[in-house]
Amino acid sequence: MRQFQFEYSDKTMLLRELQKINNWCRSHVYSHVVFYIFSETTDQTTIEEICRTIDEEMPYATYMGCSSNGNVLDGKLSPNPIGISCTIFEYASTKVKMLQYKLTNDTYLTAVNELKKEIETFGETKAIEMLLTIRGMSMTNFCKELSTIPENIEIFGGGAFNLNIDSNVACVFTKEKGYSNNSIAFLLMGGNDFYIDTRYITGWKPLGRPLRVTRSKGSTLYELDGRPAYETYYKYLNIKNDENFFTNTLEFPFLYRYNGIDILRAPIASNDDGSLEMTSDIEENVLAKIAYGDPWTILENIESESEKIRYFSPEIIHIYSCAARRTFWGNHESQNETQPLHAVAPTFGFFTSSEFLRTNGAVNQHNVTLVIASMREGEPFETERWADSYVPKTISGKISMVNRLATFIAAATDELDKANKQLELLARTDSLTQILNRGAIQSVISENLNNIGDTPLSLIMVDIDNFKRVNDIFGHNEGDNVIKALANILSRTAESISGKAYAGRWGGEEFMFAMVSNEDLLETAEKIRNEFSKINFDLAGNLTVSVGITVAKPGESVDTLYNRVDDALYTAKETGKNKTVRK
Repeated sequence: MRQFQFEYSDKTMLLRELQKINNWCRSHVYSHVVFYIFSETTDQTTIEEICRTIDEEMPYATYMGCSSNGNVLDGKLSPNPIGISCTIFEYASTKVKMLQYKLTNDTYLTAVNELKKEIETFGETKAIEMLLTIRGMSMTNFCKELSTIPENIEIFGGGAFNLNIDSNVACVFTKEKGYSNNSIAFLLMGGNDFYIDTRYITGWKPLGRPLRVTRSKGSTLYELDGRPAYETYYKYLNIKNDENFFTNTLEFPFLYRYNGIDILRAPIASNDDGSLEMTSDIEENVLAKIAYGDPWTILENIESESEKIRYFSPEIIHIYSCAARRTFWGNHESQNETQPLHAVAPTFGFFTSSEFLRTNGAVNQHNVTLVIASMREGEPFETERWADSYVPKTISGKISMVNRLATFIAAATDELDKANKQLELLARTDSLTQILNRGAIQSVISENLNNIGDTPLSLIMVDIDNFKRVNDIFGHNEGDNVIKALANILSRTAESISGKAYAGRWGGEEFMFAMVSNEDLLETAEKIRNEFSKINFDLAGNLTVSVGITVAKPGESVDTLYNRVDDALYTAKETGKNKTVRK
């Protein structure tokens, strides 16, 4: 596999570069020649002139390309608006095929179905690379359909963009179908001697507290924590709901769990009602956090992933990097995360509107992410890096300051979360026994009573016999020891139950045990009673408990349930104590 990369300035310069490639092809064995053309301009005349020149000079070659927010050549942001790379496949067994389909909300299913038919006839497909226009579309259903393609096929690519990130104008083009503002281009690659490794890097970390999606529909996010979604950006980041909203939020996406991995998702617009338009659907009740770029995490991940990629022995590396990452680093330092890859193998790509990658079988749409596809032909080989490693040791003052502030906020938020969890725990916990207090155990019972299914809700009410005598004769310290001992038995019993079980202090020497389980209720109650009777306290000696048990009935109120178990306990006390009564 051979790689040529160059910038386009005019036709004369293009002819000179094509002549070099033609000369190489005449003196070497190859199977396919594929050009990638990434352009900051969407000017159709310019793009078609480039394509026409390639057709005339190298009719045996194919090509694909799209508009971009910037181009990466030799692992760096190119200063020229148009970048071209040429990949030459050298093994006769390697196969490639270019496809292009119209892509809209009405045609995406047709495009995927046609792709599946091509895969069947193509043979040993190992990878599908794609360039696509996505603005104005939710890509959720498209990604789900792509995920039905056989899992052994790698799928990756990027969304066409514009140098003006607020513009919806973008284009995709191939040799097969030409220039289009709503298309997807697929490149099928395969063969016995073709190998590919794909991975992704974020480096964005969660900031602040989690926010629950309380209302959403499709790709429109209406509410977070019951408030208009836009208010989150205004409250925490002072981002206004104006024409610059997309630009200002690009570096602060939402982070949430999806398809088993952390996904970053950036809003593309804010509506008058305070809802946010996303590039993909977000389901209700998921928890999301605003995320921020952590430069040191990015650099550490880049260095680590570069080492892994090096052992794959790639001959070329394709990258799809979100435009937000270019904005984050700035033009000069955007090479911080691409030069280490170029130190492994020739690296090229472009800055995208979204990145796509199959992970664990599912095709995911990413934002603010770097997708990396490393390729080679033939078996891995031992070789020295072809360029010196590049890992910056310093970062600019602006990014460094933002990083420190974000670290401070994250640490403060973490401390606040821990404090709130501790307060919540204290509010639910009995201070003497460390099991649930009466309010907490009542909440648990009410919640499970309303959710009665096939498994019954059962209550065990326990009272220590003759407890007043313990306090009067042996003192309150011994009384506390007795109460804590019974609480420990109830807590251990709850942990041993198959199902759900909860232990709580009802008040004084009374306790309530609730369980949603198919385990024998009477046997559990008797186990508690017998275990307590075996304890020999230092001063009080052996003591007993009386127990009342009952099972909740469908449709009954919580008060009726409490009265019945209390009546069972009263009967146990009145008929001799140290026994279990069921009602």
